[in-house]
Amino acid sequence: MNSFNATDAGRVTSTGETRSPSARRPEMITWQGIHEPRLEQVRLLLSSDQRLRASGRLVAAGPDEQFNASFEVSVGESGQVNRLLLRTATVLEERQCSLSRTEDGAWLVDHGQGSKRETFNDALDVDVQFAVLFNAIPIRRLGLHREPGEHALPVVRVSLPDLSVKAVTQTYKTVSVADDVSVVRFKSGGFEQNVKVDPNGLVLEYPLISKRI
Repeated sequence: MNSFNATDAGRVTSTGETRSPSARRPEMITWQGIHEPRLEQVRLLLSSDQRLRASGRLVAAGPDEQFNASFEVSVGESGQVNRLLLRTATVLEERQCSLSRTEDGAWLVDHGQGSKRETFNDALDVDVQFAVLFNAIPIRRLGLHREPGEHALPVVRVSLPDLSVKAVTQTYKTVSVADDVSVVRFKSGGFEQNVKVDPNGLVLEYPLISKRI
């Protein structure tokens, strides 16, 4: 009889997850705010393609921003966001929001009162304010941490803690590529920073925002 190996392709792990042949082991990653008392921690499962699954929490404790947020996000094999669940809590209220991408490329947005269909300029990516995990999604999908490229992208932008949703344009451009640390320039409106990422496209340091600890 063959022994059970939790890391075997297609097997069920001890946590109950079914792992695909290209899946890697889950890992925990934590980022700390640079100028604000803020922490983001994520349990992350990457695949050797662009797929990604993550659940995380963000806590902000500054004088001008006090809230916590939790999220679950699923990214498909083509690197597009399939589904995002978000919950936030402040001293005054709790909110929730779900975004699901349909087969025809539209988005269903639900703040708890029923789904509303949006196109968001055919966006494939979602950006959650303050949560640097989401910068990895377009970087990985486009391979900007592996070879030079520049792309202006329609993105679904979610603000925290109010969970307002809108379409924006963000630009990602490769600055340098290396085996250990690559640099990708991020631009949105008048904001622009060079973001350091690891070989998986995950943020190491995002100037003015967060750094991995």
